[in-house]
Amino acid sequence: MGSPSEPHDPPDWSPPPGSGGAAYGVPPTHGPTYGGPPPDHGEWALPLSGRWRRLFAGLIDIVIVAILTSPLSYNVVRYTDEGIERISVSHGLLSALVAFLYYWLLHAFWNGQTVGKKIIGIRVVQERDGRKIDVGQAAIREAVMVVLIWLCCLGIIDVAWILFDPRRQALHDKAAKTLVIDA
Repeated sequence: MGSPSEPHDPPDWSPPPGSGGAAYGVPPTHGPTYGGPPPDHGEWALPLSGRWRRLFAGLIDIVIVAILTSPLSYNVVRYTDEGIERISVSHGLLSALVAFLYYWLLHAFWNGQTVGKKIIGIRVVQERDGRKIDVGQAAIREAVMVVLIWLCCLGIIDVAWILFDPRRQALHDKAAKTLVIDA
């Protein structure tokens, strides 16, 4: 036991969650706000987003991107001597650019959130410390996702990866070293 002037804490005492312990004389040792890697489990872990929440946020974003890119796909009707000819015009590369810019710019400059993530209440953060992702990380994340979507069925594997990964990271999250957490 300590002297009457020294405070005594029970052996299993720990500072309240989120306090960091600095006010209690306990040096911070780990966690997203201390510069160390976030642990996978426990009270100091980042609050990982649920898989269903990620799915619904993604669906909202897909609808928004579809609306934004819909003017880039249209039909042209041409009258010929044989009759009416309908020609479908689609600007796939321009549509892909609009989609890339939507995800990249919003993740980089809007607190790691797209419109879908904002509505659902989740965001993308740096894996190592839980801070907002930077412009480069957002670009890597989206570029990897686009490449995997273009390579046959790898886009499905990319998204399905969160079902088996303990940190619920898709392959594009692993490439950019990001996590999706509750906002």
